Amino acid sequence: MQRDNSTDRTGGQLPDETVGLAVLLRAWRARAGRTLGLGKPLPQTEVAAAVGMSERWYRDLERGSLPRLDARTLGALADALRLCADERATLFLYAAGGEPFPAVSPGDGVDLTPLRRLLDLQPAQPAYLTDNAWNVLGHNEAMAEWFPWVRRPGANLIRWGLTDPEAREQLADWPRHGRAYLAMLRYALAQYPGHPELAGILRTALADPECRRIWDEGPVIIANRDGHTFRLAIARFAPRTVDVVAQVLHPVGYPGLRLTFLGLQDG
Repeated sequence: MQRDNSTDRTGGQLPDETVGLAVLLRAWRARAGRTLGLGKPLPQTEVAAAVGMSERWYRDLERGSLPRLDARTLGALADALRLCADERATLFLYAAGGEPFPAVSPGDGVDLTPLRRLLDLQPAQPAYLTDNAWNVLGHNEAMAEWFPWVRRPGANLIRWGLTDPEAREQLADWPRHGRAYLAMLRYALAQYPGHPELAGILRTALADPECRRIWDEGPVIIANRDGHTFRLAIARFAPRTVDVVAQVLHPVGYPGLRLTFLGLQDG
């Protein structure tokens, strides 16, 4: 059995009530009960019966134990809790102990030249490269013109989006973005259990009252923001705002890395 904890950058553990499969199962069961109009969480006995397991087995899952789970059991559990695609993927990730393909890192001697060259082939539209913790590993000039913060040492997309006052001015309807960034953090912590930098970003974000409020609203999970459209208010386009669409690519030969391209939405 294993506990669903993630460690922060100092080696301390995030509380069980913050991250992990157990807290998600309890929230999903509560939501399923609301969806069914029960006025209370879906009973543990009904979830267990739908999976074909004992109530004690399911109760132990919600207490943090994680026995070996096969695909049939996981599929039945996802169906019983009425999970969406990203939530289902998160369940499978926790059962597998995280992402089966370890993420690459520049520290491993990986040559990122081809990916950075690809960014430079996009002269007019912002493009950037991030790792599995959203550290900015490369960007083109258009990205730096739109968002000068990417030039800073240690630039990190999620940390900027959640904790930098500038982000709350430039990202129109910031609470929507904050919710999405926190939802992606949840998914990433299932992909990479115990990742110190991801846990550190979350701990820093949750020290902010607004981020904490959004987090406590419930466990929203988003795997990525490919195709997401949003409005920006940045100096390049002042005084007006612009609508932007993000396209996210995952290079097959570079597990854990993301290439993101931003384009102005037509109209």
